[in-house]
Amino acid sequence: MLTRRAAVLSALATVTLSAVSARTASAASRPAGRARLTLPAPGGPHPVGTVSLHLVDTTRADPWVPSRPYRELMISVRYPARAVDGHPRAPQLLPGEAAGFAAVNNFADVPGDRVDWAATRTHAHEGAPADRSRGPYPVVCYSPGAGDPRSLGSTLCDDLASRGYVVVTLDHTYDASAVQFPDGRVERTVLPAEFDKAYPDEGRIRALLEKTMAVRVADTRFLLDALPGALPRELRDLADRTRIGMFGHSAGGFTALQAMHDDRRILAGANFDGVLAYVQEDSDSGHLSGVAADGLDRPFLLVGKDGNDLSTVPSWNALWRHSRGHGAGLTLRGAEHATYTDAVTMIPQLARQLGLPRATVVENVGTIAPARAIAAERACLSAFFDRSLRGRDEAELPDRYPEVRLFCR
Repeated sequence: MLTRRAAVLSALATVTLSAVSARTASAASRPAGRARLTLPAPGGPHPVGTVSLHLVDTTRADPWVPSRPYRELMISVRYPARAVDGHPRAPQLLPGEAAGFAAVNNFADVPGDRVDWAATRTHAHEGAPADRSRGPYPVVCYSPGAGDPRSLGSTLCDDLASRGYVVVTLDHTYDASAVQFPDGRVERTVLPAEFDKAYPDEGRIRALLEKTMAVRVADTRFLLDALPGALPRELRDLADRTRIGMFGHSAGGFTALQAMHDDRRILAGANFDGVLAYVQEDSDSGHLSGVAADGLDRPFLLVGKDGNDLSTVPSWNALWRHSRGHGAGLTLRGAEHATYTDAVTMIPQLARQLGLPRATVVENVGTIAPARAIAAERACLSAFFDRSLRGRDEAELPDRYPEVRLFCR
């Protein structure tokens, strides 16, 4: 049975802290032959290039470590590439990030010290030359769940780039499990410690949720300010800043829609299973965010785990009632909260290699077949941004993907 602390942290998973469960692994006792993971290849016509960049916001002290007079962020840019020969596939996690993820990860009942997290490669090739033949391309930003690294959305981000988007993924420093900077410095999450200071005071917990979201939105708006000047010269004309969208998972989905509410440069936003209120359960009423209370006047997409819809998530219902923009909502049958991250393919692989029980797979990523989940997610996300940022008609997804259940459109 969950302790009260673990239960609240689990609740924060679908609010803004994305299951920061503080499962600590011993780095000193890693067994030989650790599990290794692969990610599915993108489905679009373009190979994918990538570059990682260090951004510094000199206009604000770091909100989590006030002794730092500025805010530092790491981003990765995915883009359609002309050719990738001779350009290695980028790691999902750098060594310092892998160690941090092993120590504090969001996977229930998965022994983090038995996995070689640093061995996983994405399908984005470092420094590959850009394909300018069809550019400039719409820009889509990605924000991960709280406690998660930006690279835990590689399956969807690499796929979007392969379909002709410039995709910018953002780590929220001291929120993400660990962020490694170009000088080798690694900054780890402070959220578990911040929660311990707030618990059990409900008001202080809510204040922590509000601060977490405010920091994330400020990070996003700074990122939009920094583009395209932060990009390498050869990529600056590739990104069409008049067509910007954003999506994210859990706290990142909340971030996407709240940033869209606050910043009109974001024309469309997709939220993968992120509640839009400062509450500890999806089903809790009240304490609405600005975006849920005011609504949106531009296109948005809500994607829930099985059972999350307008009737069960009050903050989604509020967003729907208050919005004037085109909205759509869907669930995937058999999906769990982490189905919308790379976990959907990673957890079944870990179960096979480490002998984990079926119950562990279901608890993390549900009962939906990984290949079906990935195909449906990619189709839903690309159709949404194709319609919102490119003016293309949206396909009738349930006709091709019976796992998709529309709950509003």
